[in-house]
Amino acid sequence: MIQAITESTFYAYISTEDNRIDTAVPTAQIRHLVKFINDMDGSIQYAYGATETINNRYTKLTFNYVAAPAVPDLWLGQTRLIPSGYYKYEVYEVSWQAAPVTVAEFLAPATETDVLPVAPLIGVVKGLVTKGKLNVTDKAGTAQVQYTQRQSPESTNYIYYGQ
Repeated sequence: MIQAITESTFYAYISTEDNRIDTAVPTAQIRHLVKFINDMDGSIQYAYGATETINNRYTKLTFNYVAAPAVPDLWLGQTRLIPSGYYKYEVYEVSWQAAPVTVAEFLAPATETDVLPVAPLIGVVKGLVTKGKLNVTDKAGTAQVQYTQRQSPESTNYIYYGQ
């Protein structure tokens, strides 16, 4: 499970290498497309990591928060996972047949079903490598009940009923 806090950058350590699909290319030519699905309303956001480090057994991805009115850019690893709560995530392996790898529009798929023209410098979704849960927690104080303090009454505060 990935833990994150609303309105902040978060890091995901995801086990990807044990399920790697395209082993014919080096890890430098692999990126991961992440699909975030809100458990409450089913809304979907896609993002590549702003930074991605593939290690022997796992991949470290960084996702940056982008505040409104800006629109999150999936190519730059920007997300706006609001409201807080639980999200499902699915990680798709995208591979390039030649270097350099460029994660940008028309050079990398935007969704797991996106089909781009075939070329060595264009990424191709190879398949789903892992999935799991993401818990996005509210920042301290943003979801707490807030009370307004009023001045106490000068007279008694009784309500009489009956005789």
